[in-house]
Amino acid sequence: MSDILVVNSGSSSIKVALFSPEGDKRLSGAASAIGLSDATLALGKTERALPLPDHAAAMAALLEALAGKGIAIEALAAAAHRVVHGGATLTAPARATPKLLAEIERCVPLAPLHNPHNLAAINALALVAPGLPQFVSFDTAFHATCPEVAGRYALPVEAEALGIRRYGFHGISYASLVRLLPGIAGGPLPRRLLACHLGNGASLCAILEGRSVATTMGYSPLEGLTMGTRAGGIDGNAVLRLAEAYGIERAGHMLNNEAGLLGLSGLSGDMRVLEEAGTEESAFAIKHFCYWAVRHAGSMIAAMGGLDAVAFTGGIGENAAHVRAAIMEGLGWAGLAPDATANAAGAPRLHARGSAVAAYIVPAEEEAMIAREARALFDAEGQGR
Repeated sequence: MSDILVVNSGSSSIKVALFSPEGDKRLSGAASAIGLSDATLALGKTERALPLPDHAAAMAALLEALAGKGIAIEALAAAAHRVVHGGATLTAPARATPKLLAEIERCVPLAPLHNPHNLAAINALALVAPGLPQFVSFDTAFHATCPEVAGRYALPVEAEALGIRRYGFHGISYASLVRLLPGIAGGPLPRRLLACHLGNGASLCAILEGRSVATTMGYSPLEGLTMGTRAGGIDGNAVLRLAEAYGIERAGHMLNNEAGLLGLSGLSGDMRVLEEAGTEESAFAIKHFCYWAVRHAGSMIAAMGGLDAVAFTGGIGENAAHVRAAIMEGLGWAGLAPDATANAAGAPRLHARGSAVAAYIVPAEEEAMIAREARALFDAEGQGR
């Protein structure tokens, strides 16, 4: 059995990670600033400046760098890609066939900032390695189990026909969390689980008996919690007013790139920077983040009819003890009694003895989950070829 190359492509970067048949990460790297004058290529501990005019050139350079470390493309089992949006129909990992790629292309209007770059990496790899099987995992797929009443906006049918509905994101992270938590907790998956993916992008998910029944992100990753640079929940008429005042493009950029922690603090969208700043504005931004996480948590708990456990993942969820403390304190009404010492130490188990609700930290392992899903498909197809 051979390694699987996991690929996560963005607008100006391609990140790669190599996973062994046993699921261990062997190597990682990235092509950054694609199409810009300061483009770089990093693999393992090596980084260098290199012209990378487009995604095809970046992918070719990454494969050449892998070959330089003795990892030939012919020796790979497959490549596995994260695709942000699968729409209403692409709800499970799948092989990247021409038909599937056409379906992903049809979802571009739903994720114009993401899906085109995901497709670019798939097509670039197909150019340089046409015989390599490629598989796709969708970030929206985990939420396909949400009931229709949770997915529909209260809009006329013609709006629904445009694909305007709640999809939810961070699905690969939540799927990984569901797989890992029993091992961390030392028991079965909690029946009513509030999962908190907290990072620059942040969302909550109500997981009932292992299935998503509600989530805070909606038509796009903008909805829901206060985030690094995204506004989170905002009245639709306020959005129209911003578009009227600044134009659609400027308003869209403000809501996605200038708002959230950055907009509130006037300093940064990075929680670590705000923690160190100690200004009144940075303190308020952090308080805003925690307040709305607790507010939305109440909605998720209602969707499950109660709460048995909380799980934190993502950069903030795993590392910002004071954020976890504030959220857990805010969930005291639900029966959660945190262990302050365990939380400060970043221990896997965060709840105090006798707490009616459990709380845990679960490391984010999205890349490993993508590799696992691809491996399962590869094996099911009789080694993929």
